[in-house]
Amino acid sequence: MNYPFDIEEIFTGEGAGAVRLPRRQSGSSPQGLAITLLADYTVRTGAWLPSAAIVALLGESGVSAAGARTAISRLARRGVLESSRHGRYSSYRLNRAVAAHLSAGGTWVVSYGAGTGSWDGWWTLLAFSLPQEAAVQRRALRNHLRWTGFAPLYDALWISPREFAAEAWTDLAEVNLDAVTVFRARHVDLSTGAGRNPIDAWDLTAIAAEYEAFIQHWSTVLPGVRAGQFDGAQAVQARTAVMDTYRRFSTLDPQLPEELLPAGWLRLPAREVFTAVYDGLAAVAGDHVRAVAAGHSSGTAPEIHANTVADLLAGEVSG
Repeated sequence: MNYPFDIEEIFTGEGAGAVRLPRRQSGSSPQGLAITLLADYTVRTGAWLPSAAIVALLGESGVSAAGARTAISRLARRGVLESSRHGRYSSYRLNRAVAAHLSAGGTWVVSYGAGTGSWDGWWTLLAFSLPQEAAVQRRALRNHLRWTGFAPLYDALWISPREFAAEAWTDLAEVNLDAVTVFRARHVDLSTGAGRNPIDAWDLTAIAAEYEAFIQHWSTVLPGVRAGQFDGAQAVQARTAVMDTYRRFSTLDPQLPEELLPAGWLRLPAREVFTAVYDGLAAVAGDHVRAVAAGHSSGTAPEIHANTVADLLAGEVSG
């Protein structure tokens, strides 16, 4: 799971029939924006959005009509979107499996920062050995490990301060690996000045700088959010942007134990700023998406629901 709305491959299998999301590009790609919109406003309802509405919403983020239609077509070919046609009009919604993965990703992202609990001092280590020709499997494994909170202590030895959950092992099986070992251990300080401390697998200085930049930028936005100064299109764009930035913290800082972190760690303040912006704009953004969808619907308007942090924590997906 990468997300919500993380646009790297969620389905790592390369076999026939595998459903794959597009790889993340620098910035927000049209395909990524389309998935974000559908996940953020229809994953709870399973609503079909008219293609013209998706094109219009993407246009508000600077995507050309041709680029938007191409993105929709490619996502449908990948199996990420399901299509429905009524006369001259086409509508799309997220594939149910994709919606479930994105919903799980959303739960992970908003659960992040809510508190880590006590740490037992044990590390989970995962070692693997793959031949050079298995580049696809290696990339898939590394993407999966990053998402589940691991970091590379050495090239083929990844580490996490948390237990390796059973569901993570099930997901890992999709990579079709036959050379993986997982074990738990405590760090032994040899007091020789040599060796690498496990926490050094994460660049804490760089992570702290990311937190500071996030808080500084979005704190300047908050007064406008609270004063109701955002119109609908601006609210949709701001929610997309704040989620796109905040979700990366769950892999940069995967609930690292407080005992190992510098004083004044900004995980909780960042979460508070994110929640205030994301939830504060939900109603305005939802009304806007609903109006755009209704304006391009030939029949009953789609049921639109703007996710809140509480919704993402609940993790429910429409049947």
